[in-house]
Amino acid sequence: MKILLIGGGGREHALAWAIARSVLTDELIIAPGSDAMASLGRCVDVLADDIDGLVALADELKPDLVVVGPEAPLVAGLVDRLESAGHASFGPSRDAAQLEGSKAFAREVCARHNIPQPSFSVCTNRQEAAAAIALQAANSDPNGPTDQDGCVIKADGLAAGKGVVVADDVDEAMSAAAQMLDGKFGDAGRTLLVEQRISGPEASLFALVDGPNALFIGSAQDHKRAYDNDQGPNTGGMGAISPAPRLTAALETQVMDEVVVPLARGMAKEGTPYRGILYVGLMLTPTGPQVIEFNCRFGDPEAQVILPRLRSDLVAAMMATVEGTLAHLSLRWLDVNAVTVVMAAKGYPGAYAKGSIIANTAAAEANPDVMLFHAGTKIDAHGTVRANGGRVLTVTGLGKNAADARKSAYDAVAEINWPDGFWRSDIAAS
Repeated sequence: MKILLIGGGGREHALAWAIARSVLTDELIIAPGSDAMASLGRCVDVLADDIDGLVALADELKPDLVVVGPEAPLVAGLVDRLESAGHASFGPSRDAAQLEGSKAFAREVCARHNIPQPSFSVCTNRQEAAAAIALQAANSDPNGPTDQDGCVIKADGLAAGKGVVVADDVDEAMSAAAQMLDGKFGDAGRTLLVEQRISGPEASLFALVDGPNALFIGSAQDHKRAYDNDQGPNTGGMGAISPAPRLTAALETQVMDEVVVPLARGMAKEGTPYRGILYVGLMLTPTGPQVIEFNCRFGDPEAQVILPRLRSDLVAAMMATVEGTLAHLSLRWLDVNAVTVVMAAKGYPGAYAKGSIIANTAAAEANPDVMLFHAGTKIDAHGTVRANGGRVLTVTGLGKNAADARKSAYDAVAEINWPDGFWRSDIAAS
């Protein structure tokens, strides 16, 4: 098969690695890809947000399958355009991708189908926000991390994983709401959600969905905060572990039965069938799992810990999703745990510099239980690796248990010489 992969980050590097290993893959083209992905497939300089350019590229290449990695082109309707032009594509339609593109849409879908979630209010101005904050603060979990009247403020649209503020009190909540409504995240924050603050460990469950059918494809626990002990601002993710330590087999079944399957069947009945990978962000509360968010693609860095554990052929699973035959598919897993540590440029998630040299990456990958997935690097003709983004490298370690996987990852991080980078030291520590 000829496969066209869209994207150029760490998630797409992991996808390219898994797709290139498939016995079904004859040729892999990546748009735009990266210097690090050039060894896995042919990179073409068409950006992931260039919808017209990507459709034209698919028309030229005539791939057997197009795999869309990032959320922005999915929410923008790339799959609709590709399928209209006759190209089989892995990813949800524009309407279905609103599960990620609009948090209000996702909450309302859950409400219609009795999917467990915190209470919420949708706001478009400060007056509505003030009333909603008072309401949801009163609903806040009394067993939460503080005894203050907090709530959660979320930008409705895409904000690169940074549009969420967990406020400890009404003043903090009002400040966050005002900043979003005033344009901190552009149009993404013109509508916002005010949600009840709930408590418990977080986990992410991933499923393939072909419309009415769904199949579990892994779990992970992400670490969103920039610094150790979950301090600092939210980021796109600073590390992850798979499987999620607290998401037991019984809880996985419960989430599939109470969240994923009702969502899939409900959206199909409503005429908005979901096809692709579904990311379910969960909080494991004392009363059971509740949905924090949905994403319409593999997570980053969750893909970097889930895909290395998958024994089954990823391309075969994607084709079953596209063709609507998931009911006849089963997946197998390697008997290993995986931990990934994100190495980021100093200053991230704020302003950061590009161009600093990252040395000794080859030494870090000498261990067969270690993989480096490049999220934001440039590699010159001499093999010199330079930082070219905020989150720059994801260092994934495998092991027979979580402790061994964590050691593999951090031993590799210690090999890498990058004075201008930083990373958390407590990923998967407990």
